[in-house]
Amino acid sequence: MSELLGCFKAYDIRGRVPDDLDAGLARRIGRAYAEALSPGRVALGRDIRLSSPEIAAAVADGLRDGGVDVLDIGVVGTEEVYFATFHYGLDGGIMVTASHNPRDHNGMKLVREGARPISGDSGLGDIERLAAGPELVVRPRRGGLEAFDHRSDYVEHLLGSIDTATLAPLKVVVNAGNGGAGVVVDALAPRLPFELVRVHHEPDGHFPNGVPNPLVEASRAVTATAVTHSGADLGVAWDGDFDRCFFFDEQGRFIEGYYIVGLLAELFLRRSPGERVIHDPRLTWNTIDLCRAFGGEAVQCKTGHAFIKERMRAEDAIYGGEMSAHHYFRDFAYCDSGMLPWLLVAELIGRTGKPLSQLVDERIERFPASGEINREIDDPAAAIAAVEAEYGADAVAVDHTDGVSIELADWRFNLRMSNTEPVVRLNVETRGDRALMHAKTDELIARLDAFAHG
Repeated sequence: MSELLGCFKAYDIRGRVPDDLDAGLARRIGRAYAEALSPGRVALGRDIRLSSPEIAAAVADGLRDGGVDVLDIGVVGTEEVYFATFHYGLDGGIMVTASHNPRDHNGMKLVREGARPISGDSGLGDIERLAAGPELVVRPRRGGLEAFDHRSDYVEHLLGSIDTATLAPLKVVVNAGNGGAGVVVDALAPRLPFELVRVHHEPDGHFPNGVPNPLVEASRAVTATAVTHSGADLGVAWDGDFDRCFFFDEQGRFIEGYYIVGLLAELFLRRSPGERVIHDPRLTWNTIDLCRAFGGEAVQCKTGHAFIKERMRAEDAIYGGEMSAHHYFRDFAYCDSGMLPWLLVAELIGRTGKPLSQLVDERIERFPASGEINREIDDPAAAIAAVEAEYGADAVAVDHTDGVSIELADWRFNLRMSNTEPVVRLNVETRGDRALMHAKTDELIARLDAFAHG
């Protein structure tokens, strides 16, 4: 059985259906989850992929064989499983999804009580071992299965997290990418003063317009064009399970997630000065500067949702953000949400009376950044060590929280390797000097390319 478990990754379960993950293995995973955690009630949701109904039904069978009562919340986003788990005091949650992976893939994201993540160092390995081991016995009491409607409570929670009185009557392009976001947008729409321009709105597991992943530059054009053609004030696009959302200003320009982290940090600290904000090490100066300006404390944490959530709980942070468009909220059980960020950005536009372009341009001018640049290299660790040896000697600070971050007087960079492929990821930023940012980015790319070519 062990050869089938290549779908277990560091933070979740993902693989091609049926080669890496099929209904039989999904049932074993559900049974293993029940054995490892001994939960009473578990929320179960699924994304819009064509294989998700079969995989989710098999997970439910495995859970019920383990005596677990399953609350089936239907076709949802990952954050709705988080919400159901913490809001109703359930013992865990399982989301069947492969997010932005190819359409023939599927997987699962697992949480325990309080929507705490289950990852490689917090129980996922135990579930893998149980799923790969001998068939587990069926418990004497078979668990129940209940279709459970959480959506109205979830929508109320989202709206309760923003100041709706400050919202302006914006025109907003919303691109669900034929994933699950459109259903929630429609549930919110009657309560918002927005004119919505819907793009690729209907859920469709065939992904007729490509798998939704706005981090891929080619997938951004349709949202940008819709913004400019419709004269919208804002554009928003989501990935398939909408735990990440991406922004376009009124000019149709894609906004790097780094600057959205700063905007949301500012918004929360305006509301509640003195709070802590968690950020990742890739790009930091803008977030640190805004936290200081608005009376907060910026706390650096290793990249990755399990690390961010753990640190947020430890620090009781009000908000956490990663430049990869994951945003975490204390009032959402420290979990990431792709629905809260666009509502909060709309609130900030309404509060300030400034368009998104002006809000971000003020910060881009102060801290221009390269955005993440990826390079394939045979030996990423050696490349990173060579760059550190070259630049570290003159550094003001060298940090190894995640890869290596090297800070000099007027510029800094982070270089880290992928967990899954021979790729290094580079981010560069400066203090107000765009020319220096471009020059140092080119310089570092040349170093990496030279190393890649031997």
